[in-house]
Amino acid sequence: MTAEMARRATLFGVAMVLIYTALISSADAITKFIAGGYAAPQLYAISGGLVALFCLLAESLSNRSGLVAAVRTTQVPAMAVRSIATVIAATCFFYAFKLLPFAEVFVFVGLMPIFAGLMSGPILREKVSLAVWISLAAGFVGVICLFPGGIHSISAGHLIALSASLSGTTSMVMARYIGRHETNALAQVFWPNVTIMLVMGCALPFVYKPMPLIDVGWAAAYAGFLFLARWVLVVALRQMAAYVVTPLMNLQFVWMVILGALFFGEIPGAHIYLGVTFVMGSGLYLIYEQFARSTIVQQDAVRVMTGSLKASPAPATGTPAE
Repeated sequence: MTAEMARRATLFGVAMVLIYTALISSADAITKFIAGGYAAPQLYAISGGLVALFCLLAESLSNRSGLVAAVRTTQVPAMAVRSIATVIAATCFFYAFKLLPFAEVFVFVGLMPIFAGLMSGPILREKVSLAVWISLAAGFVGVICLFPGGIHSISAGHLIALSASLSGTTSMVMARYIGRHETNALAQVFWPNVTIMLVMGCALPFVYKPMPLIDVGWAAAYAGFLFLARWVLVVALRQMAAYVVTPLMNLQFVWMVILGALFFGEIPGAHIYLGVTFVMGSGLYLIYEQFARSTIVQQDAVRVMTGSLKASPAPATGTPAE
């Protein structure tokens, strides 16, 4: 891959993450609007089934490789880990939002880049430099700035939110791992949502409440946004490191500010804008760092090919180097 191709891939990945943040924020807004009257299994059994159906419809309309090939994966263990992690994250975030204020939950969302950095080494073999760690820390400081009151005590809600953050990061890191071995993004959306549908479907008979047609429509809209968001995120994770994607995902705070002001009458204070500045600055630096790294690697490769960058001399062993 040339330096120009690497830059284009990064720009494409950034665009995908920005689209993802808009889509997932819209899905979150719908959740906030309708989820209060329903249990998690009901919402997720319906939405999981709809998202899986959307995957099949998208493939049938494209008429490319067939439905079986569209959802086939060669990374079965990794896909199983991703699917289970997705179920745990969805459930934990649902109940975290019910037990905690929106602001406190997003403190734990801000931890996800840190967890991604920790996981990238052992799982993805991606080296995370000191400069990147400093940028990740700055991004987390920005998230903390959004909530100057802080967290005064640990509760079950906080532990659930922490579990959501860990499992959500695991799901994203596994998406990048799978993306290294296969390019079938649709399978990465299909199987986690089938798993959600099956798991939540087991509990559905015990918690089901009749839904008026308008709420069914909202659930379908939620599933549509979720389908597009998860597909876009898988594509983005194929282009950029997980620890770069996750801080950029914090830009969803900007969308949350906009949606909160437009639909829920929530007017942000000055501390929110300060926090967004930290978050956006962190994300922009990580983009710059990825650009710079890919450019340096490509320049070194070109120099070796042209002979302007000499190979290291052979060590002195008493015999001439061949």
